Amino acid sequence: MIKGFTGGDVPVRCIIPLSQMAGDDEEDSRLLQIMADDAQSYLRSFKWCKGIRETFFGDGYGGIVAVFLFRIERESADVDEWLWVVFGDVPPAYLVTDECKTPSEALTGYIGEMSKWVALAKEGKSSVEVIPVYVPSTPENADDLAKRLTFLREIVIPAFQEAESMRA
Repeated sequence: MIKGFTGGDVPVRCIIPLSQMAGDDEEDSRLLQIMADDAQSYLRSFKWCKGIRETFFGDGYGGIVAVFLFRIERESADVDEWLWVVFGDVPPAYLVTDECKTPSEALTGYIGEMSKWVALAKEGKSSVEVIPVYVPSTPENADDLAKRLTFLREIVIPAFQEAESMRA
């Protein structure tokens, strides 16, 4: 087990440089790398992200969900330099590091934000005040995402927390 990276001015804990990312087996590692590449492309799609300076791996399950930390080259000083990205078989999203200091906290924050979308979508509504999800706001899509969020909450977060306790 690789100890969590804590060097430099990184504002979070329990991460490792992306170059040290390894899954449970070859297939898991392959899927995690695809997710890392896709997460980078996702961030680069925003005009406020001029580039990516550093990439770290928090935790994940290939093809299901992964949490990455990025240090970006930002367009302006009002954009956060450090961002978590949650990526996988769930809607992608970025989160700031202010209140999320570990991968499990980032995933918990993600679930909280996505749950707001679920609540609105169950009523067929949407709002610019909640994190964007790139599917129609329908009760069916809300139910599908709610099931995935329950899995993340009940299975993945405890596993992330256990791994973090080993990295500390």
